[in-house]
Amino acid sequence: MEGKAADAFTVDAGEPAAGGLAGRLWLPKGLSGSVAKEWFDRRRAAIRPWAGFVDQRKFSKPRNFAELCQRVLRNLDNYQSNYIFIFLGLILYCIISSPMLLVALAVFVGAFYIIHLRSLESKLVVFGRELTGGHQMGLAGAVSLPVFWLAGAGTAVFWVLGATLAVIGSHAAFHELEGADVEELLMEPV
Repeated sequence: MEGKAADAFTVDAGEPAAGGLAGRLWLPKGLSGSVAKEWFDRRRAAIRPWAGFVDQRKFSKPRNFAELCQRVLRNLDNYQSNYIFIFLGLILYCIISSPMLLVALAVFVGAFYIIHLRSLESKLVVFGRELTGGHQMGLAGAVSLPVFWLAGAGTAVFWVLGATLAVIGSHAAFHELEGADVEELLMEPV
């Protein structure tokens, strides 16, 4: 029963089960998904309306480089949560559209789960040293690294970064500033 208390995949009777994807993620004991869930909830609450985000009438070419820089900085600040969800959507698209990447992720999760189950039975010792949680993640990564390499995970990472920079950068550069931001921009000393 003592091994059961140290299981990070179960919820104690006194702890509420966190819902959604953030609650199902493996987190160290004591966090119980609350940090990830709170962050996700804050991001979701800060999303600006998508209708205004994609309204074509609010897009125009900046007049000069100074205006371009101001637009990028203000839009990154105003639409940060929207941009995060675009980034997460691109990651999800990349994973779903690549079956080999799905297999590689399954191998990684399976390797970590097997290592975790073995560590519950007895302490996991390699070369005379007990493995911590971070070392176990590293071992699972080392086991699944060849599969990630065959799946082209490096290419997927760079594709997601490039697509994110292209989509978010073009939106931030060409989306006009809102009324209060424009007034503040005009009143700044030159």
